[in-house]
Amino acid sequence: MPARDNFHSVMRIGPVQIGTHRDRNGQTKHAAVCTADRCGWSADYSSQSAAQLAARTHRCRVR
Repeated sequence: MPARDNFHSVMRIGPVQIGTHRDRNGQTKHAAVCTADRCGWSADYSSQSAAQLAARTHRCRVR
């Protein structure tokens, strides 16, 4: 049975949300996801500071 992917410690920087979760191997990961319409950008990082830096420097290509 697959593990449930629950996000906690969710924060928002501009249009980007950052959430902490555990991956399939049980390691803690930090996902950064842009919530702007038609953007579709997302990435996983091993540290929260890397996810925050990506959120601060993200620029949506959709206008």
